[in-house]
Amino acid sequence: MELLVFWKEALVFLAVPKTGTTAIEGALAPRAAMVLRDPPHLKHSPVYRYRRFLAPFFAQAGGQEMETVAVVRHPVDWLGSWYRYRHRDDLVGHPNSTRDVSFDDFVGEYVKGKPAAFAAVGSQAKFLNNADGTVGVDHLFRYDAQPRLIAFLQDRLKVRLELPQLNVSPRMELTLSPPMRDKLERKCADEFAVWEAGQG
Repeated sequence: MELLVFWKEALVFLAVPKTGTTAIEGALAPRAAMVLRDPPHLKHSPVYRYRRFLAPFFAQAGGQEMETVAVVRHPVDWLGSWYRYRHRDDLVGHPNSTRDVSFDDFVGEYVKGKPAAFAAVGSQAKFLNNADGTVGVDHLFRYDAQPRLIAFLQDRLKVRLELPQLNVSPRMELTLSPPMRDKLERKCADEFAVWEAGQG
């Protein structure tokens, strides 16, 4: 994943982890004026870090206000993607592995104030929201509304996107028990709120 800057179009694509945008980013990277692949804390810049460090730099460099675009995934699906990703063979025996953990237990650990390493996967809300809890992205699209995102990007950047599937987590059916789903919605209400704010 990488942060993409489209200078002429005044658009920045923020790279939210595990939101299925690797193929889009790969297709757009050759078209971007700037691609931030490293260091990780820059390429995965959340809104607050972007506003503090990168936006002022862009404003000084070109005197223009850049707009931001990002993707948000439904909290249960997003956690499922992390769970599957950390279930892979090469993580077995590592503290981040979910191989011997049920999805319910993974989510139960995630909602704790300080989760164990295997469930410490961050927060879409903290990535996408301003300090006051409002959404800090100009154009926020839901993961399950990719055609709308692609139409926006094609129109804004005047490109045609042909997308292969990249970086797909291992396939597995995951179900979350109703009590754990209720707990997630109660303890992580801001995660659901930011998803609701996305364009569907």
